[in-house]
Amino acid sequence: MSPDHPPGLDLDRLSGLLDAERPGLVTGPLTGRLIEGGRSNLTYAVSDGTSRWVVRRPPLGHVLATAHDMKREHRVISALHPTAVPVPRPILLCEDESVLGAPFYVMDFVEGTPYRTAGQLEPIGPQRTREAVLGLVDTLVELHAVDPAGVGLADFGRPEGFLDRQLRRWGKQLDASRNRELPGIDELHAALGRELPDSPAATVIHGDYRLDNVLLGDDDRITAILDWEMSTLGDPLTDVGLLVMYSVPLGTPHSPVSTTAEAAGHPEPAELIERYARLSGRDLAAVSWYTAFAWFKLAVILEGIHYRYTLGQTVGPGFDRIGALVPVFIEHGLTTLQEG
Repeated sequence: MSPDHPPGLDLDRLSGLLDAERPGLVTGPLTGRLIEGGRSNLTYAVSDGTSRWVVRRPPLGHVLATAHDMKREHRVISALHPTAVPVPRPILLCEDESVLGAPFYVMDFVEGTPYRTAGQLEPIGPQRTREAVLGLVDTLVELHAVDPAGVGLADFGRPEGFLDRQLRRWGKQLDASRNRELPGIDELHAALGRELPDSPAATVIHGDYRLDNVLLGDDDRITAILDWEMSTLGDPLTDVGLLVMYSVPLGTPHSPVSTTAEAAGHPEPAELIERYARLSGRDLAAVSWYTAFAWFKLAVILEGIHYRYTLGQTVGPGFDRIGALVPVFIEHGLTTLQEG
């Protein structure tokens, strides 16, 4: 296929659907390109030469379970769009698999820059980097302030027993990819289970909230939060723990895991914690648990990637270095829990 007709995106069928469902929206022939990034679902930029939109669909050869992601993602951005939370304007959800071969949704294209590494932040300098990361906290507070019932998301998840279920889920994920000794990981899992905190009132959570899942405008303000595939109703402090974890420098040069924490001007974790606590009014006394859980969760995810690498199931550079990172994440998790 040509660059303007990437796999998984039938532009003629898409154009026909938009003409039927949103008459007058498209004013010329469509072109499209795959946008890099995102954890698993495919993202395309589509244009008619005047306007631009984004199409999200499951991976090619997707399993049925991922079809549900599209409906959930579209539902959450539709619910949040009228609020203060910056999300793209949803255009259309299509569950008819005959159009693109899978369910998908269309939303407005939002201008902005995703910053995935410390090197990418270097040109904007320490002060702008600092403001961007502090803005990340402020926007998370806005997200967690949304009343789920007030925006039609009261049934978007099962908050009761959320942390216990999460811990068991990631423990099962670990068992599914366990093919080598990982000193400390069972100790970390068990300690997290023993010290399970009481969750505050449930909110809409993003599930993967960090700098490279948002777009920043020219004024360094967040123009859109992207990649809602992990979103649900649950404990808001899991989002905070993940954000804090991503704000700790790994100390591993040329890491295959993207992190912006080494960027000059990046605020310290303690400042992010204090700012969130002050603006949200939530008690962050147990933040070490949530941060340690984030280290554990990422260790499991990375071990899964390493396991697939050992089976020859990964494509592209960098996968050979993932395995060496897992013990680093385990050690950070244990240290964080002990310090808490």
